[in-house]
Amino acid sequence: MRTKMATPSPAGPRTWLPGTLMVVPAVVLAAFVVIGGMVTALAQSLGLFPLVGPPSLTVAAYGAHAADLPVGIALSLAIATVSTVVACVVGFSAALIIVQGKWCGKLVAALGTLTIPVPHIVGAASISLLLADSGLLARLFNNGGQWPELVGGPWWIGVVAEYGWKESAFVALVVTGTLATRAVSYDETAALLGAGRLRRLRHILIPLSLPALTVSATIVFVYSLGSYEVAWLLGRAYPEPLPVMALRLFNAATLTSRPEAAAVAILTTVLSMAAVAASLAYLRRSALWR
Repeated sequence: MRTKMATPSPAGPRTWLPGTLMVVPAVVLAAFVVIGGMVTALAQSLGLFPLVGPPSLTVAAYGAHAADLPVGIALSLAIATVSTVVACVVGFSAALIIVQGKWCGKLVAALGTLTIPVPHIVGAASISLLLADSGLLARLFNNGGQWPELVGGPWWIGVVAEYGWKESAFVALVVTGTLATRAVSYDETAALLGAGRLRRLRHILIPLSLPALTVSATIVFVYSLGSYEVAWLLGRAYPEPLPVMALRLFNAATLTSRPEAAAVAILTTVLSMAAVAASLAYLRRSALWR
């Protein structure tokens, strides 16, 4: 007597519909705020939503600071890129230590958990007290010599240090979740088969954590690109990153600077969306993501 094997039925609408309906209110509210703000900023940058005078379509706001925009774009991209690389390297290294489960991993996990809820403005103030020429490190290690310009210097080291410190905890949290659920069993199997640490790192840990690392790196890059408080507190007065330039123009005494601030904000948004699109295009090609 033959019996038929039961084949699993494909997931129908009833499987994903309840979860989708649960997130719809939050998605609609967030989309209303984000899209509404972007549309308002775009209209204001194009002269369609002026604070004073009649509306008229113009792109003059985008050319008002044509000399400073290329420098601001290059500086913003450089700060975001270096900060993202530092955060990913430190965060991935911390995740490798955490998944080992030893006492040092528990210590690193506890320190990362304490770091995440600290606001960036508090972190910027802490970095200033630590790295400035009158800060703690300068008082401890500067024996009459000249302390390097780590805060407010030409290389924006204080800004990168703050982003790298704060965002590395976020990267470590995301990557640790992936390694703990997907890579531990493969790593143990490879170790039993005689694979060394470097080989397991290259062929197992890095490939399996790459999608999570890409997502977290994209979030860190976009946040570092659009955040103003750290660069405003720890950076130089000139040149200005795009968020600091937009804030200065928005707070200017003349109301005619508002369209210029909106134009800078729109440029920052376009750069952020381009980074997200590039990340999604890479993830769609990844076999692990599928």
